[in-house]
This record gives sequence, structure tokens and C-alpha cells, in this order.
Amino acid sequence: MQSSDKLVMMANQIVRNLAVQGDDKAVLLAADHMRKFWEPRMRTHIRAHYEAGAAGLTPLAKLAVAELMKIEATEAAA
Repeated sequence: MQSSDKLVMMANQIVRNLAVQGDDKAVLLAADHMRKFWEPRMRTHIRAHYEAGAAGLTPLAKLAVAELMKIEATEAAA
């Protein structure tokens, strides 16, 4: 399993586990989880995977990665 495959699997699992909260909240919580608990190189890798087409990510996981990117851009600008 390649590194991106594992990160895709993890992102999909996080969103799936949080789906009981509702889609919108699951996306926000998953993005926050990745921001807090994934090391920087994991986040860099999932962002690159997303920008390269996001193969294998579920629709909600794609939204979570996009939200993660938005959060990180806001933090970098502050």
C-alpha cells in the first residue's frame, strides 16, 4: 500500500466514523482532526493527493481535505 493509499483510507475512515454527526459537521470535525492529529508531512501529502485529483477519497473526505486546506491557509495568513 502506497503512502497516499493509506492516507486516503484514513481520511475516508475518519469521515465515515463522524458521519453520525451529519455531513456538514462530519466534514468540519474530520478537517479539525487531521489538523490536530496528523503530522505536517501527512497533511502535505493528502493536500498534494487532493490537488492531483483526489483519487479514492469519498465525496465527504474530499470536502474535509478542502476544509483542512482552507483552515491552514487562514492560519498561515494570520
